[in-house]
Amino acid sequence: MTEPQQILIGGNKAGEQILLNPAMANRHGLITGATGTGKTVTLQLLAEAFSRLGVPVFSADVKGDLSGIANPGKPHPKVSERLNHMGVSAHPFEGCPTLFWDIEGKTGHPVRTTISEMGPVLLANILELNDTQSGILHVAFSVADDQGLLLLDLKDLSSMLNWISENRNELAKEYGNIASQSVSAIQRKLLVLRESGGEVFFGQPALNIDDLMHADFSGRGVVSLLDASSLYSNPRIYSTFLLWLLSELMEELPERGDAPLPKLVFFFDEAHLLFNNSPKALIDRITQVVRLIRSKGVGIFFVSQYPNDIPDEVLGQLGCRIQHGLRAFTPKDQKAVKVAAQTFRQNPGIDTEKAITELGVGETLVSTLDPKGRPTVVDWCLMAPPHSQIGPIAAEEKNRLMDRSPIKGRYDTVVDRESAYELLIAREEEVEKKRREAAAELEREQAAAHEERQRNKPSGRQRESVLESTLKSIGRSFGSQVARSLARGILGSLIGKRR
Repeated sequence: MTEPQQILIGGNKAGEQILLNPAMANRHGLITGATGTGKTVTLQLLAEAFSRLGVPVFSADVKGDLSGIANPGKPHPKVSERLNHMGVSAHPFEGCPTLFWDIEGKTGHPVRTTISEMGPVLLANILELNDTQSGILHVAFSVADDQGLLLLDLKDLSSMLNWISENRNELAKEYGNIASQSVSAIQRKLLVLRESGGEVFFGQPALNIDDLMHADFSGRGVVSLLDASSLYSNPRIYSTFLLWLLSELMEELPERGDAPLPKLVFFFDEAHLLFNNSPKALIDRITQVVRLIRSKGVGIFFVSQYPNDIPDEVLGQLGCRIQHGLRAFTPKDQKAVKVAAQTFRQNPGIDTEKAITELGVGETLVSTLDPKGRPTVVDWCLMAPPHSQIGPIAAEEKNRLMDRSPIKGRYDTVVDRESAYELLIAREEEVEKKRREAAAELEREQAAAHEERQRNKPSGRQRESVLESTLKSIGRSFGSQVARSLARGILGSLIGKRR
């Protein structure tokens, strides 16, 4: 029988049980295999086992198959045959306490985060920005922090980008050159993100990670399932969201060290999406999270087709290995099989590379960690059947569970707080108001000055005599000698006549 605090994975060919020590779960794990070989059922088996031990579980449900974990399974002759092979007599069929989540809020509780919480590194990955554009995005975050502006949703970030573009000359002294063309390129990519679901993903109320770490009244850990069936078509949003969630767990949870049970177990299905075409900065971030989150008591299981989907820096930190069958039809497939075989501690009694290509559905090669953290030799394993329903539950049953959810209504209503968008608009309105007031004041001053000039203008002058007018006119011409002589002649004649 299974030892206390041990998880039954299955049995080897001799009928001996293969167990997973949950105390080693924070050393992480890897589940690999071709499509249709049973990876999802293995994920379900482990998730419900951790739940029974009181450990909360989070997993993305890419194909919609995992929702059956909420309902009890049903007896079947093949299930009984497997249990007899492993020497298991008690196998109660039961479901797990389950919460359903959905970024769009259609098939589960809405999941949101804020632009500030996502941060410029992960956001640049979603937007597929180049180095120059990523630098400007960092500037936008820095300016927002310096000026106390909250970046909560996409309109906040868009307004912030417009503002730094309009004030780029003043900001250049402190933050460097800000090219308006690069800002425009980021704005276009924000528009694409908005139309791809970003409008509902970024905002408040943001997900509280404490809502992923509950146990029910019986002490069983709650299984949180994220509906990723539609999100899967936007792989950058999908992978970046899960990486953000891991980052939040790493930052929020206290140091815990090794313990008999993990604090949370996180299953990352379709893990290759996280690493495909990712820049080195992001790979470094993932490696750091995987390495450091262990001390917070969080275990991560990556689920993918091939071990080489995972970078070596991350692969070397995954202690538990469960390998389903692979098919070697092409040279590339043969290379992948060879790499998969080399990731195990070899067993003299098993040709690992050959065995991988011969595994049937529900059969695996397994290597776990012993109590000292050392990998065990690889062994053939017939996987144990889950206690819960294999396959999805009906939509009506999911709706019923949603109505009974302990967090029902907590995230349903969007809250639009005063943030960068509203504050920058208020600044613009204040500047425009002052400009209008200054223009009006200038107009009033000009009108007053004109009125003052009109009041001080002489009412009229006495008409000059013909003689005075003539003399003044002639005087203005005294610049020339001829004019002066003419003036003397005229004056003399006039004076003589007057005498």
